[in-house]
Amino acid sequence: MSGDDYSRREFIGVALAGTMAAGIGTNLFAEEKRGDIPYRTLGRTGEKVSAIGLGGYHMGIPKTEAEGIRIVRTAIDNGINFMDNCWDYHDGESEIRMGKALRDGYRPKVFLMSKIDGQNKKTAAKQIDESLKRLQTDHLDLMQQHEVIRPGDPEKVFAEGGAIEALVEAKKAGKIRFIGFTGHKSPDIHYKMLQTAFARKFDFDTVQMPLNVMDAHFNSFEKKVLPVLVEHNIGVLGMKPLGSGIVLESGKVSAIECLHYALSLPTSVVITGCDSVERVEQALKAARTFKPLNKDQVAALLSKTAELAKNGAFEKYKTSGMFDGTEQNPDWLG
Repeated sequence: MSGDDYSRREFIGVALAGTMAAGIGTNLFAEEKRGDIPYRTLGRTGEKVSAIGLGGYHMGIPKTEAEGIRIVRTAIDNGINFMDNCWDYHDGESEIRMGKALRDGYRPKVFLMSKIDGQNKKTAAKQIDESLKRLQTDHLDLMQQHEVIRPGDPEKVFAEGGAIEALVEAKKAGKIRFIGFTGHKSPDIHYKMLQTAFARKFDFDTVQMPLNVMDAHFNSFEKKVLPVLVEHNIGVLGMKPLGSGIVLESGKVSAIECLHYALSLPTSVVITGCDSVERVEQALKAARTFKPLNKDQVAALLSKTAELAKNGAFEKYKTSGMFDGTEQNPDWLG
């Protein structure tokens, strides 16, 4: 065996050990079926959410509003109840489309989440109210602090007059039910955000982060953050299961394999972007056919992706600024 082969096998062994420690291949999540879609408990909230969630960004991609609405309603009609969105997606168009889709009795059927970028209290409060208006609802089930991607973000959000104050006040006013945060850049920044919250006796209800077959090998949220969330019973929102489609360009894994990998982690929900009804059907197929991957299946997927994952070549959101909306639009931060 060559030295390179040994190093590669050793790396996969370490990655797999960490993955198993985080819970993949085990049934750490309480799962039940509603129709043919698995539902899971959202951390300490006790809420039941579909194991697959509908990403908000992609519903703003279709050229017509009607198609965006059709995507949302097709997902809901087939058992997906977790709806993701964000104040800044397509200059608010994603929220507007979802708000229209949730008319006619659809709003009570879903767990509705959105995100804000503002890091000071005034900006955050304004964005919360704008999201409520666009989504045509008097409350959001979950609001998350978006794009915690810079080392200084946790201190800014938790500072006196910071965004957390606006989120807490909105919760007290009944505008939002639960509070979380998101980010795609660095597990170390996620960890810092959690530690900043713990030090202030603040409990996040959810955390959203990339979880996929490439992340398992490079600067991994799965290894560094997921175990902390499981320990503290914080709802795990997995995103970018296909790496915004880039993972599929490797030719090594299929979309269903990617979704099943993320679903096999102790996630509360795996959020996937769907810019067409066909992509919704793909997500539904993954949910309907899901069985937790066993150790050998995990090892096979990690083996196929180990070399490709080096240096984050298939995770541009970690290694470049192309996914950093608040870097390109700093005024969103306030």
